[in-house]
Amino acid sequence: MRILLDTNILARAATPNPGPARALLLKATEDPHVLVLSGYVLAELGRILRYERVRPLHGLTDSGIDQYLADLQAVGVTMELPNEPVPQIVPHDPADDGSIATAIAGQADILCTRDRHFHHPVVRAHCESRGIRVLTDPELLELLRDQSGTRNAK
Repeated sequence: MRILLDTNILARAATPNPGPARALLLKATEDPHVLVLSGYVLAELGRILRYERVRPLHGLTDSGIDQYLADLQAVGVTMELPNEPVPQIVPHDPADDGSIATAIAGQADILCTRDRHFHHPVVRAHCESRGIRVLTDPELLELLRDQSGTRNAK
């Protein structure tokens, strides 16, 4: 399964505490899954991790943030986005359109996010028409656990 973890999931996975986001990141990088990334997603994540209000949550220095981004690149597949402007899909937050473009370019099966803008009916329909399911982190964890249980039962 090809999985795009949105920046809100990847930022939470950077914290030292184990939790759903960290579990998803580990599962998304295990065979047979593929973590889908892009320069857009990595740049946005780097920006978010450097917010003063976010720094206390993860405790990373600038070099720690750079290392986390490099580690993600090492375990994921980074897609090149087309040079033309990204189509506007997300009605209430056009900045999220880069994540949609990444999911499409990376032929993601799942876009995992806690961002309510991605759950807007227009966005969900656009993604579903391209074979991309929009799930929250608990929904994706449940799906992956179910699949794992099915594989182990065989």
